[in-house]
Amino acid sequence: MRRRHPWLMPLLLVLLVAVPILEVWLLIQVGQLIGLVPTLLILVAEAVLGGWLMRREGNRAWRSLNEAFQQGRMPSGELADAALVLVGGTFVMLPGFATDVIGLFFLLPFTRPLARRLLGAAIARRLDRAGVPTVINTDSGTVVDGTVVDGTVVDGTGTEPQPEPRTVRGTLEPPR
Repeated sequence: MRRRHPWLMPLLLVLLVAVPILEVWLLIQVGQLIGLVPTLLILVAEAVLGGWLMRREGNRAWRSLNEAFQQGRMPSGELADAALVLVGGTFVMLPGFATDVIGLFFLLPFTRPLARRLLGAAIARRLDRAGVPTVINTDSGTVVDGTVVDGTVVDGTGTEPQPEPRTVRGTLEPPR
């Protein structure tokens, strides 16, 4: 079986080595600039703030997800928010300043919509490369392959009345 992206595994390995080196370098630079104790206090404060934010925003995302399911809507934005909160909380819990900045970008309620749009654009680009037509719902309409389509969904033809469904033994039976 041929791998699609042979560069992905080496990139992940480089990141697994480079990110900790970057974090240690940043910690040393900040420690030299403001001192050891203030640097440690900032790291502890960021971890506490991140834990609190992750819990609060995670609960909000969970409630939004449940509301979407109860209303019968597809919870795409809510799922993206839940994933961003999970990843952001993980990044904030890691010691270091660079991962904290990324984690806070994913966790904060006023920056998460931008992160969600960036995530959606990356997924749409990936689907487009795979040849899958992309459909993105926006406030101004629906974008299909870069074209805005305005329209209204009408159930049935509207010419004949629809019969009422009948309930038999607690299950919904289609009209005959």
